[in-house]
Amino acid sequence: MLTPTQLVIKRIFDITISLLLLPILIVPMIVLIPMASWSTGTWGVFVQERIGYKGDRFKLFKIRTLKGSNHFDANEIKASETTFGSWLRKTKLDELPQLFNVLKGDMSWVGPRPDIPGYADVLVGENRVILEVKPGVTGPATLKYKNEDSLLLEQPDPKQYNDEIIWPDKVAINKEYIRDWSLAKDLNYLWRSVFN
Repeated sequence: MLTPTQLVIKRIFDITISLLLLPILIVPMIVLIPMASWSTGTWGVFVQERIGYKGDRFKLFKIRTLKGSNHFDANEIKASETTFGSWLRKTKLDELPQLFNVLKGDMSWVGPRPDIPGYADVLVGENRVILEVKPGVTGPATLKYKNEDSLLLEQPDPKQYNDEIIWPDKVAINKEYIRDWSLAKDLNYLWRSVFN
């Protein structure tokens, strides 16, 4: 578990990176959100409840990639995904509005990826340690499963595969991340997220 000092260092890092990126990322967001609105036929910002620090719920921001409601089921996602939305998801540009989640303090740049209710919030025992840091835009588990949507589409039962294979592995990866946290590793994860 991170010490109080490490948590403060992590927060200062998050704010610094966010303020540096804000003037750079605001322009593409201003362009991409109206394009997503046109592509999906509804407001181009998607807001979804996720589980955050200490198990508290927060509103996660993304650029909308699907027509209608966003679904968990991989087959439903594929069916309702627009061509523009598919490109946004592949390039991860749909994640840009999470800059504001980081500025608000709901998220960190690096950490366990925030899940919908029914996953992190129901963890028990030592697994709940992943709720002791703010969820991240990226992180070691996110990098390992960067092609998660494609992987799920290959499965006969995507939800079962996620619940029984991917999710337990993510928990293990995130526990290790918290045990061995360092600012240098966070910088490495950010670098790999952008340039790999």
